[in-house]
Amino acid sequence: MAAPLAYSLIATDLDGTLLRGDDTLSDRSLAVLARVADAGAQHLVVTGRPAPRVRPLLDDLGCTGLAVCGQGAQVYDAGADRLLWSITLDRELAETALGKIEAEVGEVYAAVDQDGVDGLTLIEPGYLMPHPTLPAVRVERREDLWCEPISKVLLRHPSLSDDELAATARSVVGSLATVTMSGPGTVELQPCGITKATGLALAAEHLGLRPADTIAFGDMPNDIPMFDWAAHGVAMANAHPELKAVADEVTLSNEDDGIAVVLERLLGGADQYGPLTLSIEP
Repeated sequence: MAAPLAYSLIATDLDGTLLRGDDTLSDRSLAVLARVADAGAQHLVVTGRPAPRVRPLLDDLGCTGLAVCGQGAQVYDAGADRLLWSITLDRELAETALGKIEAEVGEVYAAVDQDGVDGLTLIEPGYLMPHPTLPAVRVERREDLWCEPISKVLLRHPSLSDDELAATARSVVGSLATVTMSGPGTVELQPCGITKATGLALAAEHLGLRPADTIAFGDMPNDIPMFDWAAHGVAMANAHPELKAVADEVTLSNEDDGIAVVLERLLGGADQYGPLTLSIEP
């Protein structure tokens, strides 16, 4: 077994962080994650994607352990294909929150992620998926979004930026829901008080690990609670300015294997990829 890492838990976001823009993992990333496992550390995916949309990626990673999904609303056991923990967003509260947002900014387009390991992503007319590779079912009316329990609502506005939409949503939603921004075209409503840190803390407790054992990687404002919880937060070069402002360091972009650069440094070697590139301080 390789020498132990300084951190026993490696928490990584997926989109814009571990994954490249085409939703694939580089050979370099796969290799360093294998070295991490050999060193005795746990890799934990912490993502906004719901469990059904994460399952194929976990298969690619050879992951049979835990994953935090749905912005922290789900702790998923990949080996057993079951949710160890999940919390849903009250659908009446979600409708009320949407009404308050639209009263301020006009019509928005909405989608929902249903709860459960086989939950669907439903999108209303006008909503465009930010990740066209992810499967979704189009419904005829907004009312159809609420047919089953949901873990979150996804919002898009025809003209406002994500930052503008998220800021307005936070100002009017109050305690009805937690507002997050997790990527281009992805402003979300989730159960009040639920963040990536919520799910990460639950998963870490299940694994017998602590914040002091954890290094976290991310790229968007929804990763801020995770950085606050972990001992060390690493933002990607392509990260949102809000996340870079609170990061302990900034590495290269997801396209340039920024996670691998940091983990190789911590492991103390570069394998076949040549000299290590030092991460960039914010």
